[in-house]
Amino acid sequence: MKVNSSEGRGYRSQMGQFFTPAATAEFMASLFGPLPHETRLLDAGAGEGALSLAAVREICRNHPQVRRLILVAYELDPGVVPVLRATLAECGELCRDAGIAFSFEVIDRCFIAHSREALEGGLFAEGGPGFHAAIVNPPYRKITTASRERRDLSALGIETSNLYTGFLALIAKHLLPGGQLVAITPRSFCNGPYFKPFRKLFLEAMALARIHVFESRRETFKGDKVLQETVIFHAIAARSPGAIVCVTSSLGVDGVSMTCAEVPFSEIVHPGDPHRFIHIPSGDRHLAARLRVASLPATLDQLGLSVSTGPVVDFRLRTAIRRDPEAGAAPLVYASHFNGGTVHWPRPGGRKPNAILVNDETRKWLVPAGRYVLTKRFTSKEERRRLVASVFDPSEGSGDLVGFENHLNYFHAGGHGLERDLALGLFAYLNGTLVDDYFRSFSGHTQVNATDLRKLPYPDCLTLKKIGSDMVRLDLDQAQIDALLERHLHG
Repeated sequence: MKVNSSEGRGYRSQMGQFFTPAATAEFMASLFGPLPHETRLLDAGAGEGALSLAAVREICRNHPQVRRLILVAYELDPGVVPVLRATLAECGELCRDAGIAFSFEVIDRCFIAHSREALEGGLFAEGGPGFHAAIVNPPYRKITTASRERRDLSALGIETSNLYTGFLALIAKHLLPGGQLVAITPRSFCNGPYFKPFRKLFLEAMALARIHVFESRRETFKGDKVLQETVIFHAIAARSPGAIVCVTSSLGVDGVSMTCAEVPFSEIVHPGDPHRFIHIPSGDRHLAARLRVASLPATLDQLGLSVSTGPVVDFRLRTAIRRDPEAGAAPLVYASHFNGGTVHWPRPGGRKPNAILVNDETRKWLVPAGRYVLTKRFTSKEERRRLVASVFDPSEGSGDLVGFENHLNYFHAGGHGLERDLALGLFAYLNGTLVDDYFRSFSGHTQVNATDLRKLPYPDCLTLKKIGSDMVRLDLDQAQIDALLERHLHG
């Protein structure tokens, strides 16, 4: 039979899961290290069994020491379970030909709910029947605080807002010491505040051994509309991290033009970093950017600056929002007002409003008029830059106040605007290829939070002002911005 055919492959929106293409599954299975004589293998969210089949093939071909294989597969979709059973029957034939005793169990229950019962009942306590290996493409879906999944995870000490990180944390609990996990997931867990509890829990239980990133979203799941960047990783159940992590990257998974770097774990997760950000330099260029940015001397606090998320949530202030400027209203700035490095306001005929009434309800959400550096919190997957910055000049508006919409971050000095040269220098730095490469070394999604910007190292104040004084115009092309930064930062 053909697992994961084009007819069966696709995004299962109800489950939040993508089926794994065969080539990806085979690559993942190849990452397993030596396995014990009797191996217990877990596939949580097995789908049609592509990952299970790939893992069994790999074991039969390249793990002669394995003489008994016990496979446990979870799958909720009743329409898929018969196909999964047929796939696992094929796994049995492969093992028989290789002289490996094989048995399997399909559990058609929620992996999270069933795991809670097993873990709370002590079934997987130390010495119990845990797993030596796990291979997974977990479902990706946000879970609300009131959901059954969230309550079950919280009861086990796992705090997360997405199914995929819940699955990973649970699998880590199921693994025996030295057990191996190979997973393909969105890359979004690597940074951002929402995944901080997960990163702390996971990195305390698992040691990253191999990370593989893709240079294209489309190549990994060609048949699906994948918006998140994906990452494949191999991790080992261990209390302390290894010294080195192997980081590889490629366009697809066929091994062509694959680059490899051995990176100290201290470069992947910085010692003492309370956020436990996971940096993934996918090549010499990203690693060089990491090192160059890390060498910069200043923090935002040392510069006397802060960055905040735009306070105006438009749907909560709907009655005060105005399509066009009018008397008694302040400018309201959205990302759609960005144009060539500056904020062009107002934008008549655009999709977004241009103004917000100033009254007792709205005044606390507005900031004093002044010069601010703004960045988009979200960029579309088509945009070539991870970080997009623009300058809001006070001449763009009128009055004493201005509103920044919630999808923007804004740099300010104690809640007020910035001096001209400092603002222009900051604008150039944030829009440089150096910072873009830095963010790409650990940010796999298209969101740049204020937390990310607070942790970013910066040039000192004098250097930023010198850069700003040399900014003859804001619509410099990328090569001109990079040359300006190179002259001042590394000249």
